[in-house]
Amino acid sequence: MDIPAMPTASNSSYAQVQFLQRQAASLLLYQSVLQSEAAIAFLELLQAIRYTDADARGCLQAYGNYFHSLAARNQNWEDYLISQILICDNPFSRLAQQRDFQDLPPALVAAAQNDLQILQSLYECSTASLSEWVQTVAHLPVSPIVWYQEQNDADNNTSLCLPDWENWADAVEELAACYRKFGVGLFAEYRALRWQDGQFVGIPYPDPIKLSTLVGYELQRDALLKNTEFLLSGEAALHVLLYGSRGSGKSSLVKALLNEYGEHHLRLLEVAKSDLQDLPKIVEQLRGLPQKFIIFVDDLSFEEDDDAFKALKVVLEGNLTARPQNVVVYATSNRRHLIREYFADRPAPKDHEEIHAWDTMQEKLSFSDRFGLTLTFEPANQQTYLTIIRHLATQAKINLSPEDLEYQALQWATRNNGRSGRTARQFIDFIKADISLFSTTK
Repeated sequence: MDIPAMPTASNSSYAQVQFLQRQAASLLLYQSVLQSEAAIAFLELLQAIRYTDADARGCLQAYGNYFHSLAARNQNWEDYLISQILICDNPFSRLAQQRDFQDLPPALVAAAQNDLQILQSLYECSTASLSEWVQTVAHLPVSPIVWYQEQNDADNNTSLCLPDWENWADAVEELAACYRKFGVGLFAEYRALRWQDGQFVGIPYPDPIKLSTLVGYELQRDALLKNTEFLLSGEAALHVLLYGSRGSGKSSLVKALLNEYGEHHLRLLEVAKSDLQDLPKIVEQLRGLPQKFIIFVDDLSFEEDDDAFKALKVVLEGNLTARPQNVVVYATSNRRHLIREYFADRPAPKDHEEIHAWDTMQEKLSFSDRFGLTLTFEPANQQTYLTIIRHLATQAKINLSPEDLEYQALQWATRNNGRSGRTARQFIDFIKADISLFSTTK
């Protein structure tokens, strides 16, 4: 499948470009690999090289767009193509992540092999070769600058290395094993996602907070870690409600799980309270995928007759459809009773009242009990607050005497939002910036 060196004769160059264009048009399953900006620029450059005998400007502009698209991704053409193959969502990759290779339809395997051969020919059309082609077509004294970036092996989360195969079609079984292990599409590309406008959206820069920065609620942390490890191991994990005062670190603890277990195929999916009516549909789309999912609902509470309440109840309690083992719900709330209740809701002996009104009220009050595990985060007392301060100050390498640090921390809490983990973090961030910028403290 080696691409021959740059032909000097225009007829040979024309034939080579035609061959690559026919190859690209012949894909059966992996069309999406060639539908992002870099691949579109590659195809447009081939077209420009083919039809610029009279005017070289279009060819030079197409090469500039191609160079720009690779530079914007900070990725070589070859690395880009490999990465797109590894995350491509198509009928073969989707089925391969759920079945053993021997159980895949032969026609699907054959189509994947066909596409791998085609993609190998495109892979072997390097940017250096394209630069030389442009030089010839545009009659330049030297070839245009070639984009090149050293490959970082740490960015490759799979043991499959397609360039090591003489014929990529022979790697189809190992490629299927990668899909089985790492998944495909957005869930292979992103660790953190959100549900937005009826679809999954990747979060390229999730919160980097780590468990090592969280202190003061060790019992709650350990319980949540244990339950998360149940999920990752394939055991039945519980849905979790993290309840407590604002600023106590409930949301930070959930987000830190991603940085702790992301390498173990954990995915964090943020669902806003306004989108909870989609929850049953979301769960069904996650069923059977190789990753493990925490559906994260922050600051949860409901009004009476809220449709979101009914949707969440279905997911927590289940229905005739079996609950998927790879999905749990972790919700945070400042309210122990998640559904607002007013004194007017209390049953009174009036003719128009519901006969079993007490049953209705008890259902509201007991909704939080439908979470298998409830973790309570009590407000931080002074000792807990100062413990958090000392821990964060050590990590931030703040060089203050213990007395001065504690005095300023208590003053900060009094003047701002009271004692909490959030207040402690804000104080440490301020002191660190103050020392760094002014080399003095107040």
